[in-house]
Amino acid sequence: MKARELRDLSEEELRSKEEETKDKLFKLKFQHALGQLENAMKLKNLKRDIARIKTILREKSEGKK
Repeated sequence: MKARELRDLSEEELRSKEEETKDKLFKLKFQHALGQLENAMKLKNLKRDIARIKTILREKSEGKK
């Protein structure tokens, strides 16, 4: 997911997107542990998406102060 797309979302939408992405990451980690994950790059990409979301949430919360 692009940072530009994330910046257009509200804080509430970002928080729900973060939870959704964390859930996907958990499921992929489980598949990886069982040896069923075909593309390990998905894990890396989801971790980056979570970091992007957290960064944008922090930027928005600092902007309110």
